Amino acid sequence: MSTRAKKSGVAYDIERKMEENYDREEAQGTPKKIMTWINEVMSSNDKDYKPLDEKEFDWKSICTFLRDGVVLCKFLNVLMEKAGCGKVSFSKKVANNFAAMTNIENFNKGCEQYGLAREFSFQSGDLWELRKGPFYNVINCLHSLGFVANSRSFIPGYTGEVTKYMDRD
Repeated sequence: MSTRAKKSGVAYDIERKMEENYDREEAQGTPKKIMTWINEVMSSNDKDYKPLDEKEFDWKSICTFLRDGVVLCKFLNVLMEKAGCGKVSFSKKVANNFAAMTNIENFNKGCEQYGLAREFSFQSGDLWELRKGPFYNVINCLHSLGFVANSRSFIPGYTGEVTKYMDRD
């Protein structure tokens, strides 16, 4: 049972809109393309990597898989190494949420060093709290990171597509 108070008013509307945005990206296959890309990159660069099974590419499984920031940091380090950039530091053994949040912050800082615009980063809570609406920010970050990697000719390339939507509200 959740101890979090239910959102209402503007907060509810924002959360609902973010969930709708995630659903739209999911319908376009964006989360699946992101996880396929991460699995390809990590499987060929980290012998200890255990990929997320394609049957588990739903938002909650992806969020849980990435939640402690370890996979994100390892993944970014592969991208940065191939680009000749430094690596981000991270805790491999996440014993508490503070360590996880630090990993996520280090990932975001590393993304900026790699060339991702700051507005595409996300807050640690967007990933850590396991909520669908805020997880949209994580997907948006990784999707945008894929385009930066493509612009740097990283192989394997990210196959996600830019889809423009008209805001209905």
